[in-house]
Amino acid sequence: MASHSTINKLCKSSKLIPLVISLFTIVVLLLSPISAAAAASTHVSDGLKNNLFPEILREEAVARLYELGKVSDVDGYLERTFLSPASIRAGNLIQTWMGDAGLTTWVDGLGNVHGRVQPPNASKKALLIGSHLDTVVDAGMFDGALGIVSAISALKVLNITGRLRHLRHPVEVIAFSDEEGVRFQSTFLGSEAIAGVLPVSTLQIPDKSGLTVQNVLKENLIDTTEANLSLLKYEPESVLGYVEVHIEQGPVLESIGLPLAVVKGIAGQTRLKVTVRGSQGHAGTVPMSMRQDPLVAAAELIVSLESLCKNPQDFISNDGSDGHCNAFSVKSLSGSLVCTVGEISTWPSASNVIPGQVVFTVDIRTIDDIGREAVIYELSNQMHSICDRRSVSCLMERKHDANAVSCDSGLNSHLKSAAYGALKRMTGEDIGDVPVLMSGAGHDAMAMSHLTKVGMLFVRCRGGISHSPEEHVLEDDVWAAGLAIQAFLETNL
Repeated sequence: MASHSTINKLCKSSKLIPLVISLFTIVVLLLSPISAAAAASTHVSDGLKNNLFPEILREEAVARLYELGKVSDVDGYLERTFLSPASIRAGNLIQTWMGDAGLTTWVDGLGNVHGRVQPPNASKKALLIGSHLDTVVDAGMFDGALGIVSAISALKVLNITGRLRHLRHPVEVIAFSDEEGVRFQSTFLGSEAIAGVLPVSTLQIPDKSGLTVQNVLKENLIDTTEANLSLLKYEPESVLGYVEVHIEQGPVLESIGLPLAVVKGIAGQTRLKVTVRGSQGHAGTVPMSMRQDPLVAAAELIVSLESLCKNPQDFISNDGSDGHCNAFSVKSLSGSLVCTVGEISTWPSASNVIPGQVVFTVDIRTIDDIGREAVIYELSNQMHSICDRRSVSCLMERKHDANAVSCDSGLNSHLKSAAYGALKRMTGEDIGDVPVLMSGAGHDAMAMSHLTKVGMLFVRCRGGISHSPEEHVLEDDVWAAGLAIQAFLETNL
């Protein structure tokens, strides 16, 4: 340790900063390439020394994720649907964080929260980075929120270090108001509006209480009509591309022991609403042989759907006899097809009444769009056969369709390099090749692909669990995501 006399000589030297500061700070100033003004901040200096910024990209980001995870419309679990009171509170919180990062903020006509930096002399084409602020019922706190928080944190680092103003393109972070589609059973309301593909009829879709999308917007002092909905659309020539960071929602990254992956593409999906109507009656007086029970018919339909989706090769051929061309591989379909009945309701829903009506949802996903249509065609055939045999009526409505999306190879190449560099800087080791995965879950990138090229990063989640309170991401993996986005912005913009 230096003696008191040595420290006194250092403090009196005319060649050193004329301030009484600790020897530790002097060493940091002499060895670090950062400015003296930045080094004077003890909170920031440790992060600046090694350029990894754990205070912002890990500690602060994780704290914000947990804070956002407490913003819910119900006690006991997380639920935040389109423009609900909790959704508004979450949007206000996100706006505050955007402002803290040096971004100009606003809320658009569909409740999307925006934060934008417009560097001097930058090109007009903006890079968009986004994810969603809404949740499913009984949700986890990382789905959607991780992407928003990681992007804001990365931009905050660039702002603190003075590099934000040197970007060659504007950067805009968007927290989309609806991706999950829980309230109105119509996904991607926010991102489809920006991409310009949201049908104007969507404004008149009712929720379970009878309120329409337009009603809910008006309740929140947003005057969006069929006439001005198109004003929300971004022009393709104003956008450089779209990037999304999201938890994997699957177990692959955990199984291979890596925090990040690049997404090659996103499976297409269709959401159906099936209504089965029969003859409502007394549970004790109608003989079993004379019943027209829609619930039993629905149960058979659901089991039939499971068989179809587990073994599509047993029901669908490639010879064109099923009414579809043979431009898809049944083997490929078998490897990616998943089907889910997630919601079912009966009327009048009483223990001593044979139901008169049953409604259930069907979610069908696969990377093969033609194969998905073939599955829907076969399901429709089975439905009419079962319903005719049971003397009940059936109606199948398509509530949502999204074709499979391929991510842009150029954006993915840059994201892959950024992820590799971030992980190497964190670990000091060569982690090998960053994996490339397909996404079976839908993302706002699907809607944004109608506007511009898209790229995605996946972040490891524990057990591959998502849409559940058990959803969890390691703090260091949150750090890796933010560091990768920071590296992507520095290298490419």
